[in-house]
Amino acid sequence: MPQHVLELILFSTYAELRAERSRSYLGLIWWIAEPAMMMGAFWLVFDVILNTGGPDYLAFLLVGLTLWQWMKSCITHGGYAIWGNLGLVRQVSLPVLVFPVVQMLADTIKFCFIFALLLVILWIGGYPPNITYLALPVLFAVTLLFAAGGSFLVAAIVPLVPDLRFVIEQVLTVLMFLSGVVFALDDVPSPLREAIALNPVATLLEATRGVLMHAQWPNWIALLKVGAISAIVCVAGVALVLHLSPRYPKLAN
Repeated sequence: MPQHVLELILFSTYAELRAERSRSYLGLIWWIAEPAMMMGAFWLVFDVILNTGGPDYLAFLLVGLTLWQWMKSCITHGGYAIWGNLGLVRQVSLPVLVFPVVQMLADTIKFCFIFALLLVILWIGGYPPNITYLALPVLFAVTLLFAAGGSFLVAAIVPLVPDLRFVIEQVLTVLMFLSGVVFALDDVPSPLREAIALNPVATLLEATRGVLMHAQWPNWIALLKVGAISAIVCVAGVALVLHLSPRYPKLAN
């Protein structure tokens, strides 16, 4: 990657984070308050009202929703980035891949703040640091690669079919409930459990919970498969964006 493009990405990411902070009176606090409210709502429904949780359910839910929100934000914000900047694409000659990359990098930085708070909550709740934390960089790299693959594919197509955004939102909602974000796979009947386990998101969630809550090393073979699939999808998404990039300036009217 040329140095000037890297500098542009870093500066644009800083500008995006600063602009987002300035749009809210709460600033940085809102980055944490927004997902915290969603976590509280799920905990209230599934653990308090429906009583379907358990002694570890709060930690289980916090880890799942934190990781899922990061993936979803990268896919949606990065996926809509080219479409949202079509006017700029028409006026300025720069690689269109910069737009989704900036959004994903900004969401990853926000995730780091939220994850740091999550660690403190887990440590206070009786889940101390352990040696398997060494696997977290690999887990997060694969997670980001998976999200980037989805983001690039969405980013390539949405400028051509903007109404696809509404379909994507629904698909992501369904994917969340079919990935074990709010329930344990062990509670699912056997035939369906094996099917859900094939979901890459479920693999990433299970591995992250294993590290943070149970000091268990990830299933490296399963993680390698998810990484390989994510890399293929990511390359395909980048190729599709580059293939369609000459058409994007013509869409900015």
